[in-house]
Amino acid sequence: MDMKALVYTGPNQMTYRNEEVPTPREDEVLVEIRAVGICGSDLHAYLGHDERRPAPLILGHEGAGIVHGGEWDQQAVVINPLVSCGECEYCLNGFANQCQSRQIISMPPREGAFAEFVAIPKRNLVPVPEGMSLSTASLAEPIATGWHAVTKGAELSKRPLVENKTLVYGGGAVGLAAALSLAAQGCKQIYLAETNALRRETVEKANVATVFDPLTDQVVGENTMDLVVDCVGNKHTRMGASAAVKPGGVIIHVGLQDSFEGLDVRKFTLQEVTFAGSYTYTMQDFKATLEAMHNGALGALDWIQERPLSDGANAFDDLLNGRIAAAKVVLLPEG
Repeated sequence: MDMKALVYTGPNQMTYRNEEVPTPREDEVLVEIRAVGICGSDLHAYLGHDERRPAPLILGHEGAGIVHGGEWDQQAVVINPLVSCGECEYCLNGFANQCQSRQIISMPPREGAFAEFVAIPKRNLVPVPEGMSLSTASLAEPIATGWHAVTKGAELSKRPLVENKTLVYGGGAVGLAAALSLAAQGCKQIYLAETNALRRETVEKANVATVFDPLTDQVVGENTMDLVVDCVGNKHTRMGASAAVKPGGVIIHVGLQDSFEGLDVRKFTLQEVTFAGSYTYTMQDFKATLEAMHNGALGALDWIQERPLSDGANAFDDLLNGRIAAAKVVLLPEG
């Protein structure tokens, strides 16, 4: 049985074509994808910059859809794409995101959700709250990434979030989610740096942060921020974070745009700055995020643009060329 899928076939190449419907393993179910977001990691892979995602491969890990078969048949669900072993010390202690055997859909050996169907363990599914659209539900994954980063920042900070002056780098879904999560968890002074003018407009409408262009506006001074959340992760944002963080402050590094340069380790040492990586989320974070989305704590969540899955290649091109104002593009399989 075939399905339609958007397949990464080589650098700067996405092909909409027929693929075989995946066969679920013993502990898995088949989910019919109704909405799937494009992540920055998908763009990174599309450019040929992620050796963990070799072509040909179905990308996409921010999915929501309908279960086919089993006791959850026809249940609307959002997918936690992080598949862990469930048996190691990290999994047993609630930190499945640190599991050394972890897999994620959109990375071999697991195909992703830019398709009509995906196979996933049932334990990775969370029911969609009553009344929530599947496009909105698909935001749970990127928002959970921001929520987890903010939760980690709050744990490491010497002061409560309500007293923190905070800087977020990036106005995409994860950066905006981090700002919304900061506000939901009590932070009152939030600054957000974004170089794309269209995205700045989108973030400004959320009304949770002072938004600025770090290339032209010196809104944030050196040694002024208690907490910096870098949702971009390149040389320039790491340099900015290093400069902005105050003595004794905290930097949470989320983005994975590149791996090198930008950190002022001498400053971190002399001024006892805490630097921590933040990868995805725990299942507790994921469920807490979905509840916060449902109860309105994260705002209207109206910052998405929907596109047909068949138009996915054009959506990638538009994102890479800065033509999209929305913080998140959600692809809709037509089946």
